[in-house]
Amino acid sequence: MHALNPLPSARDGSAAIRRIDARAPSRWLEAAWQDIRANPLPSLAYGLLFALGGDLILLALVSYPHLLTFAISGFFLVAPLLAAGLYELSRSREHGEKLMFIDSLRAFRRNGQSLALFGLLLALTALLWERFTAIAFAMLSGGGAFGGSALLTEILLAGEHLAFVATWGVLGALLASFVFVLAVVSVPMMLDRNCDPVTAMATSLRAVLANPGPLALWAVLIVILTMTGFATLLFGLIILMPMLGHASWHAYRELVE
Repeated sequence: MHALNPLPSARDGSAAIRRIDARAPSRWLEAAWQDIRANPLPSLAYGLLFALGGDLILLALVSYPHLLTFAISGFFLVAPLLAAGLYELSRSREHGEKLMFIDSLRAFRRNGQSLALFGLLLALTALLWERFTAIAFAMLSGGGAFGGSALLTEILLAGEHLAFVATWGVLGALLASFVFVLAVVSVPMMLDRNCDPVTAMATSLRAVLANPGPLALWAVLIVILTMTGFATLLFGLIILMPMLGHASWHAYRELVE
């Protein structure tokens, strides 16, 4: 482990946090690749589900710009919970087990109440973002309907409504950062230690405060790799989503004592 001595535990009962260096994200991705190589079928099955499911959702929403943009941006808000099965695969490999895809689904039964409460928080956050996106697009279109082709032409291709795009992007980034701070180790910790969501989120917050630089780099890498997956019509997520999911488990293992 390439981490320094851990910080002391907080009074709320959350675990001690290790300080990490800027090379940590590369170690997590390397460990993630080893997880995939050791048991490729279930990992890639998750990636395929994300890709196919995401494509179907985007195709269904292509004529509804605010829902389309919400679906793409909202993925960053709910992904920490969706990757629970990948955390379970990495966790089991540490214990010398080799799970099949169906076996990894037991992750959602372990500490189910805490996962459900955390999922509710993510759902409420996503709902808030969806409502803001809907209102923003309604104001932009003057209360009329905005067709999918108009969105692509006026906003993405013609470069119009730059103030809207900038405002929407900044607010979305702030919301995603808020979720990242509370979720960077939360779901793996709830699966591994059977703890409650408040303790897990407090530990996640302390991990970010103790390692702002390396975890900011990790957040940027998550965005870049995820957007790369979207740029390939989501089929890049077949490999990139398992990579990020397994790497997030190793991030938790290195950050939390």
